[in-house]
Amino acid sequence: MRGRINRVGGQVAGIGRMIDEDKYCVDILNQIAAARSALDAIGVELLADHLQTCVLGHGGSDEHECAKPLTGDELVEEVRTVVRRFLK
Repeated sequence: MRGRINRVGGQVAGIGRMIDEDKYCVDILNQIAAARSALDAIGVELLADHLQTCVLGHGGSDEHECAKPLTGDELVEEVRTVVRRFLK
């Protein structure tokens, strides 16, 4: 996942260079859309990992070491909040 984040960082830096070089607006917008899409894909992967290790794995051997000690209802509310924020 770190490699994918680094690629997005490179895309964003490239967008900055495009703006500095006064490139065609549509080309810049296309690059912004590509970066957003890449971030969305990373977010979906991270959310799936969270569900696997922090929600489904809660209290088990698959639980992530940073998982918060939450009740079932609190886990559902956390997922609801995260998904709501992610979809904005």
